Amino acid sequence: MHSVFEAASGAPSTAITFVTKSNWLAISAALPAPAQAFAAAHGFAAKPGACLPLPAADGSIAQVLFGLEDDGKPRDLFRPGQLPGLLPPGLYHFANAPHDLRLAVLAFALGCYRFSRYRSNEAPKVRLVPPDGIDMADIGRVAEAARLARDLINTPSNDMGPAELEDAARTLATRFGAAFNCIAGDELAKGFPLIHAVGMASPRAPRLIDFSWGDPTHPKITLVGKGVCFDTGGLDLKPSSGMLIMKKDMGGAANVLALALMVMDAGLKVRLRVLIPAVENAVAGTAFRPLDIFKSRKGPTVEIGNTDAEGRLVLADALAYADEDKPELLIDLGTLTGAARVALGPDLPPYYTDDEALALDVARCATAQNDPLWRLPLWAPYDAWLDSKTADINNAPSGGFAGSITCALFLQRFVEPTTTWLHVDIYGWTPSAKPARPEGGECQAARAIYALLSQRYA
Repeated sequence: MHSVFEAASGAPSTAITFVTKSNWLAISAALPAPAQAFAAAHGFAAKPGACLPLPAADGSIAQVLFGLEDDGKPRDLFRPGQLPGLLPPGLYHFANAPHDLRLAVLAFALGCYRFSRYRSNEAPKVRLVPPDGIDMADIGRVAEAARLARDLINTPSNDMGPAELEDAARTLATRFGAAFNCIAGDELAKGFPLIHAVGMASPRAPRLIDFSWGDPTHPKITLVGKGVCFDTGGLDLKPSSGMLIMKKDMGGAANVLALALMVMDAGLKVRLRVLIPAVENAVAGTAFRPLDIFKSRKGPTVEIGNTDAEGRLVLADALAYADEDKPELLIDLGTLTGAARVALGPDLPPYYTDDEALALDVARCATAQNDPLWRLPLWAPYDAWLDSKTADINNAPSGGFAGSITCALFLQRFVEPTTTWLHVDIYGWTPSAKPARPEGGECQAARAIYALLSQRYA
């Protein structure tokens, strides 16, 4: 069980009562008169996020009131994730049901996260008695996966390069008995020329991480995660403002590892394969250049329109390699385009697929898991924008329009039309803290996709 949760021990716990503006009068009327007076004196009016511990006669906390949004209003189902940062140390239980009991319990766990590798930043010393009827094993694995993704993304690039990302993947693979392989350095040049080209300027050798788990007779599910451990932009150098949080450019890999953790820990009936092209897009005399042309693993030649569009290059070779194995479902996650953030902001990653049933399932699971995603089209007329005068395809068309869509169309060139493919352009970062989502690295899309895989392959 996750460390935030208290196994049944009979220890006394403090009640958390969820209130809304519409039910506050009824709940207030049932309180003892001193508690009513205390709440009135503090101006408590059940505003969402408002937290008021009510004192007992002996000075201890009798119960905690916590405000939620009214039914029918826009609701943050992770609102209870604020509680760990507001409550004094102790053991608590839910006295009544919030809007979504499972998500409230998960939010409580996610709200306890703190990144403390480099400074004292202790997690809140609060624990929760699990409510009845909740699969706490599942909550625990989802919370652990989110912590893994956050920790990997939050770790600065001097301690999270391609080799360290390989170590993290190997540790996970070893834990679940997965078969592990890694191709590194100049060994990539022949079979994975785009991965090699992006990573060859860094003294930290590029690599393709590859592990497989599960019964070979089960349906093949392959996950591909962009692992650019730092992105300077290459020779088309990013401005300092754009480079500031580029430690998160391996967020696709981090979230793929989080998703793999959940799948393997749950024992889903799949043959899972994970591929992570791990590179550092650095600047040196050996860096790849604008207008260079490389032959991809799949065969088409790629002209470099911009060295800062490197993520799609490493994913292209990895996707082509994954597709050779003919998986039943091929999924890639990557922190790919600023255009996606301009269109949808940091909290709502776009996803792409031509499979209508899959698209509907993703949307449904994203809503149910409070892991928002929004479908954008693989708009075929824009495919011509990728044309090159000197090669088969250009990695960064000029013009600047529909950048997330053209990136998805670029990747689609490296996946066979018969393959069921899902592409998600995540941000992997929370710019400012929200309930259950502290500022920093974030687990995005992995929970929704895990729910989808659980429903299909449990």
